[in-house]
Amino acid sequence: MTDGIRVVVVGAGFSGLAAALALTRAGAQVRVLEARDRVGGRVLTRWLPELTQVDLGAQWIGPTQDRMYALVAEHGLATFASAAVGAPTLLWAGRRRAEPPADVARVLSLLDEYAARLDPAAPWRAPEAAQWDRTILGGWLRSTAGDGDTADYLGRLLAGGLLATGADELSLLHLLFYLCSAGGTAPLLGMAGGAQQDRIVGGPPALAERMAGALPPGTLTLAAPVRSIEQSADGVTAWTDTGRVDGDALVVALAPALAGRIRYAPPLPALRDGLTQRMPMGSALKVHAVYPEPFWRADGLSGVSTSSAGPLTETVDNSTPTSPLGVLTGFSYSSEAATLRGMSPAQRRRCLLEGFAAVVGPRAGDPMDLVEYDWSSEEWTRGCFSGAPTPGTWIAYGPHLRSPVGRVHWAGTETATHWAGYLEGAVRAGERAAAEVLAG
Repeated sequence: MTDGIRVVVVGAGFSGLAAALALTRAGAQVRVLEARDRVGGRVLTRWLPELTQVDLGAQWIGPTQDRMYALVAEHGLATFASAAVGAPTLLWAGRRRAEPPADVARVLSLLDEYAARLDPAAPWRAPEAAQWDRTILGGWLRSTAGDGDTADYLGRLLAGGLLATGADELSLLHLLFYLCSAGGTAPLLGMAGGAQQDRIVGGPPALAERMAGALPPGTLTLAAPVRSIEQSADGVTAWTDTGRVDGDALVVALAPALAGRIRYAPPLPALRDGLTQRMPMGSALKVHAVYPEPFWRADGLSGVSTSSAGPLTETVDNSTPTSPLGVLTGFSYSSEAATLRGMSPAQRRRCLLEGFAAVVGPRAGDPMDLVEYDWSSEEWTRGCFSGAPTPGTWIAYGPHLRSPVGRVHWAGTETATHWAGYLEGAVRAGERAAAEVLAG
């Protein structure tokens, strides 16, 4: 396509912003429509006393996430290393263990072996794909791991910690795709040297705001949810509550579950619409307990933990180097998160603090503050970390995940083939969609 093409981008998360920047630099006339009153999508940072940065959504970047590091540098920001002082904690069937049983490493190695057989751009083409897509991860773990505790631990670690879902809600194929897109279990699960290695000074929203600021004036419209998209031989129109925005092409940079809530005329093809119905958002609660200092370090503990049972699947030390305060962050997923949501605020607080105390000791029971954020309750997000296809979806609907529908192209981290589910994947997906539009 030539310079001057008009492109509408729906969504100003990292994927939409990356698409808009790539299109603008290629000479396109771009309009970005964002439902929220802010940019960034599934990132949000809250500032507490002592300039304590608390990242409520996506927060980490790590090795091989080259586009994110490049954007941080390009926009004049910096990173700092995730806290890693002391030893991690493993809670196994209610007791502390020095390390997990050997079966954990064996199963992770087997998963890496299987994942290496996939093409992340077309996981449905693997010889075993049909079998793996109808295999429920939880059942596979129970038959492959040495015992029930090991299966439960791995289910929480992998289905929960990576995809914010339950092991019985996920196919083996989708987990393998996710591992393949990131290079295996070690990069995904690691702190230093892994996906959780670094954080952005000022939080990811600072980067999103600078990316938005690099767009030409008038490009971005906030508080403008797109209700319908109409396309014809002459062009494409996005309708908001206040009017229409016309273009020659359009990029939907939303999770499939949210993209499916938009009305399309003509309607989406049955297989693309079916895909949006089969990629629900993950379910996670991210909770931050704030203390006068990171007291666990004096006891030789890192604050990093995983567990085979209980309300918190994992915790991390989320303290920042410029603040004296200690921040211990816990994650709860799937059915455990649903149970917590069903409690009264007082019950939930008590349950969460008991979980923190099991990791770092009784002092965790008396924080200065307890900051909860539930992305599932946010109207324009409805869950996190990302959308995950239900069992059987990759085989039947996977080929339609990225395929354009007429003038409509698809972005969002769920469509990425490298670091899917991460900010890196979101950026790469946005840039891929922009390239598709420009290629005509």
